[in-house]
Amino acid sequence: MLNHRTLQRLRRKYRYISSLFIVFSFLFVPARLSGQAGTGMYENYIRKYSDLAIEQMEKYKIPASVTLAQGILESGAGMSDLSRRSNNHFGIKCRREWTGATVYVADDTPNDCFRKYNSVEDSYQDHAEFLAYGSRYSVLFDLSATDYKGWARGLQRLGYATDRAYANKLIKLIEDYELYRFDDKKYRKGVSSRERDEQRKREAAQVNWTHQPYITHGLVYVIAVNGDTFGNIAREFGFEEKDLLKFNEVPEDFPLSEGDIVYFRKKKARADKPYEFHTVEVGESMHSISQKYGIQLRNLYRLNKKSYEYVPEEDDVLKLR
Repeated sequence: MLNHRTLQRLRRKYRYISSLFIVFSFLFVPARLSGQAGTGMYENYIRKYSDLAIEQMEKYKIPASVTLAQGILESGAGMSDLSRRSNNHFGIKCRREWTGATVYVADDTPNDCFRKYNSVEDSYQDHAEFLAYGSRYSVLFDLSATDYKGWARGLQRLGYATDRAYANKLIKLIEDYELYRFDDKKYRKGVSSRERDEQRKREAAQVNWTHQPYITHGLVYVIAVNGDTFGNIAREFGFEEKDLLKFNEVPEDFPLSEGDIVYFRKKKARADKPYEFHTVEVGESMHSISQKYGIQLRNLYRLNKKSYEYVPEEDDVLKLR
């Protein structure tokens, strides 16, 4: 742990360092900036169906971000054969209880039965009811409607899909396209970015935050608690919010979860010894792994010779140095 005097010295040092890196390019590269094929289709899908996802969130408490990410993934952004033939955007199969129209498509077998809908709106409604009224997924509703990471991990764990990278793919879509903004009540009510910033300042002024700084391998950090933002942590320790966003390689309005690490300086090119490798767990992304070991995100991709489109699967082994 660090005392106040030591923290003050480190803060001055890191502010000086940040001024030297004013031309430093952000290492966080969203898919829409990295030339990912289909980016335009994804953004069109989000514009077209975000209101539907928000509507289902308000009715059933399913994160709108998760609904949109599943819709993009399962329907190929509305361009898959299944979604075109049957308006089925979530890959839901017939099952015994289904009494509506059906369509047959090759999936696990050459002739699998899928639900067919009159409209995409019906597909979104059935998806929400499928999760809300099915006992298999009931535990997910104990989670916060803004906990997209918990929902993504839970959907994979509970068998929504057999893909071992399913949760990680959902999380990557949500973070690359900032879908978490649709989970924000202030956003849904049409509040402007300036008004949200002012509200955050008022809320932060009413709370006495008590974060304990730590240092490991030369990197100073704090651990986020429930309700934290980069803005309130920056104000507490006298940083500029934009510097913390840069150090942690995230865009503006990126939501913090309890237990997240927030670094006070730029991360390292590679992990310190003895950390040589990391075995991927459910729900991890390249960004969360880079935060765990204090590695710059760009270098983590380079060390493993991966493109920015790579999504780690459970049990993948990644080099850290």
